[in-house]
Amino acid sequence: MSDSRTGPDRLRELLPRDDSTGPAEHAGRSVLATGLSLLAACVFLFLAWQTVSSLLLIFAGVLFGAFLDACARALAPLLPLARAWRLTLVLLLFSALSGFGLVWGAGKLPEQTRLLLKVMDNQIDVLQEHLLSYGVDLLGPEWGRDFAQWLFSDQGRFLSHAQFLLGGASSLLTGALVIVFLGILFAFDPTSHRESLVMLVKRPYRARTRAVMDEMGSVMRLWLIGQFIRIILMTLCVWVALYLVGLPGPLVLGLQAGLSNFIPYLGPIVAAVPIALVAMPLGGSLLIWAVLIYTIIQSIEGYVIGPLIQRQAVEIPPAWTLVAIVMLGALFGILGIAMAMPLVAIGRVAIIRFYVEDYLGDDPKLTFSNNRSRVDGA
Repeated sequence: MSDSRTGPDRLRELLPRDDSTGPAEHAGRSVLATGLSLLAACVFLFLAWQTVSSLLLIFAGVLFGAFLDACARALAPLLPLARAWRLTLVLLLFSALSGFGLVWGAGKLPEQTRLLLKVMDNQIDVLQEHLLSYGVDLLGPEWGRDFAQWLFSDQGRFLSHAQFLLGGASSLLTGALVIVFLGILFAFDPTSHRESLVMLVKRPYRARTRAVMDEMGSVMRLWLIGQFIRIILMTLCVWVALYLVGLPGPLVLGLQAGLSNFIPYLGPIVAAVPIALVAMPLGGSLLIWAVLIYTIIQSIEGYVIGPLIQRQAVEIPPAWTLVAIVMLGALFGILGIAMAMPLVAIGRVAIIRFYVEDYLGDDPKLTFSNNRSRVDGA
């Protein structure tokens, strides 16, 4: 009797049968894969939490790189050069401006800062005496005593804090250098850095991921340029206004008022405190004028100029911005406060594009307009 079986049939009979493809085995593998994925996610979140300061520093470098890239893009219509040459020109220009600012400010800022610290130190002593007259020891017996001597004197009190000052200065300098060099590296080769992250995504989703990352970069560039313009305008306006009023140290007060706009809502309130402390010893009328002028300038900038500049870049409800500042500040300190706004901006883009549009299949603009029309109609 002849065997009519073909070669493949005989081969399948000789090979051991694999019964591991049953439903139970598939379910077990699925549970194992899910468990390993959750474990990997937990490990990643734990490592991210432990290194959050470094991650925020890296993000600051990305922001600086986005700023350099925005400057190079702005020069493209004026200078038909390669992108690398335009970036080099931007770096040389900023280096020259920084050197000029250091040389020019070295003769003005230290003396004005010393004067302002002495004035604020004396004024805090006056406030402390008023509080003690009412039986309130709010600041404590040693709080706020002699700022200028603590910072500038070369006596024993300064030497006792030398290690703290040097440690803080070295950390600040190291962080600044890391941000600058990371920004330069990201700015000169943004494509390869972006693609190194895109390649971690499955091939069908890479085009979408690339487009969303490009949108995040655009949001960061627009936000940084807007912040830079707002800081310059605020510094110049407060400087000139306080100089005309006759307040001492108008340059330092204007500079800190301008830089405070990097932190929305909370920064301008904090910046008003030094202005009030410096104006208090000069009389009630000058105090009222200084605070009133600062409030008017800040209101115009915050409610008119700022929204006009930033409306093309970031559209976030103010309450969510303030919530992010408070939470990130409580978790990560000053660096978290400074990075809160750009993190919220790019996080909003990721949530809308990946979750709302891709996962939920919703159109956020249509949903927002419909809900707003219902509220307005009600």
